[in-house]
Amino acid sequence: MEISKFSKFTAEFLGTLVLVLMGCGSAVIAGANGTTGVGLLGISFAFGLSVIAMAYAIGHISGCHINPAISIGMVVAGRMKITEAAYYIVAQILGAIAGAFILLQIASGKPEYSLATNGLGQNGFDALSPQHYSLHAGFIAEIVLTFIFLLVIFGSTSTKNINGGFAGLAIGLSLVLIHIVGIPVTGVSVNPARSIGPALLVGGQAISQVWLFIVAPVIGAILSAVVWKFVLERN
Repeated sequence: MEISKFSKFTAEFLGTLVLVLMGCGSAVIAGANGTTGVGLLGISFAFGLSVIAMAYAIGHISGCHINPAISIGMVVAGRMKITEAAYYIVAQILGAIAGAFILLQIASGKPEYSLATNGLGQNGFDALSPQHYSLHAGFIAEIVLTFIFLLVIFGSTSTKNINGGFAGLAIGLSLVLIHIVGIPVTGVSVNPARSIGPALLVGGQAISQVWLFIVAPVIGAILSAVVWKFVLERN
């Protein structure tokens, strides 16, 4: 039986909601302090484990993109129609906003929490970068990290991969690796929806910088799709 568009839309909405709530929530609620919180490694695993969990929960319904860069990459690689990608992306962005909103409601239950000070795990560069990396560094990092992430996705979901049943695990762990390296630079996006959701609610500079986390991941995804389709998959 063919899966309906509504089911796919709902799956992508819920999957992205969980990714933002759990991933960004690990930073906002569990904390990045290595002494009193989960630390950067814990946050990295929160994002990766969210993807692994959702891959096995909704992967058979929508493919578990939960990321506009992935959907765009699939179109370029010839694995998805652009019309289908369009409603995937809408679902992903709405899911990210919903996840950020739920996170805000939970975080606000602590009297000393401040949206302006503590944020919602939004991405940034320069003054908003966790370790004050420049726009230039952030742009390069987001392109390269997204390129690597999509390459893992294309390879692990290829019909020629005899270990395809472990695709969700490989993809999730690659996201952990990406976060371990990239969190100090931008907080790691590699996912426009993940960046848009928190930025919309935080506002201010987070909104003014969100363009980078839309443009760079899309560039990285397109480059990865081209390399996969015309160089690696051909062979």
